[in-house]
Amino acid sequence: MAKYNVLVTGIGGNVGQGIIRNLQSLKLDMRIVGCNVTEVSPGSHLCDVVYKVPFAYEEAYISELLAICKQENIQLVLPSTDYEVYYLSLHQARFEAAIPVSNPETNLCFLDKYKTWEFFNAHQIPFAASYLPSNYAGQFSEYIVKPREGRGSRGLHLNPTNWKSFSDEYMIQRLHKGKEITTAFYITRSGELHGLITFERELQSGATVFCEVCTQYDSKMLEIIQKMMKHLPISASCNVQAIVDKDTQQIIPFEINGRISGTNSIRSQFGFKDIQYLVEEFLLDQNPEPIKVTGGSAIRVLMDVIYPNTSLKDVKNKHTTHYLY
Repeated sequence: MAKYNVLVTGIGGNVGQGIIRNLQSLKLDMRIVGCNVTEVSPGSHLCDVVYKVPFAYEEAYISELLAICKQENIQLVLPSTDYEVYYLSLHQARFEAAIPVSNPETNLCFLDKYKTWEFFNAHQIPFAASYLPSNYAGQFSEYIVKPREGRGSRGLHLNPTNWKSFSDEYMIQRLHKGKEITTAFYITRSGELHGLITFERELQSGATVFCEVCTQYDSKMLEIIQKMMKHLPISASCNVQAIVDKDTQQIIPFEINGRISGTNSIRSQFGFKDIQYLVEEFLLDQNPEPIKVTGGSAIRVLMDVIYPNTSLKDVKNKHTTHYLY
């Protein structure tokens, strides 16, 4: 029997799979339990056992996760999607396992991008100006329409001619052109900013495929993060997505992820090990290792998990015979 049992949610996505690879790299006596909304997913081959669960916003989600945690003696839950972070924070007191997330009010602010804009605007923190379609009257020369609670670049519309056709479940945001950067930061159990790392990046289908460590924006990002922390209680690992405007060179955040983000497996290789910090604080009861960011770049590639003579319906977990190609 393993000494530590950790549950990782959303193992079908790149965030969850990165979390698991980081956990495996720690070389602890650890059993990794995964869950996802499908029976089989790209993360199945990384887990000791896999469970299918409802979507986080469905009524049965919390009760099923409570049952999994009891069955598997889970000590730490690491959620990988925005909705799971929000709903787990709402019900955190019902779990015996540690769930390192911010409080529900903070998570709702980050889940709803329009609420994020309202928060930043109220506290005079830079953010891409935003309107609900019902209040928009053509204020921007170029704009993007996006779901308020969308993720992964789904449902985006660039400069649509009829913005009035969108309900207020969407928002209209000024389109800034320039270099896209993503900054991950970690806040300790005691509420201190442990550090940050910034990548310049390119995306495909909402996921980072090319990135390079850059430090020239860290001082400005630090100012933005400190202002956020002054007015909003934030915990654990979070992420700011921003544009460096090509004309003004001003850093314009346009989205906050109040969770572990998709570059977690990459940034751990450049000195920012937020999964390790979560384990150190919430599983081992230790202070997190100091951050020592190093330079470098990364490219994401496609790989295959091959299950010889096995139907997908028979794929279970890492114990199902497979190889990587």
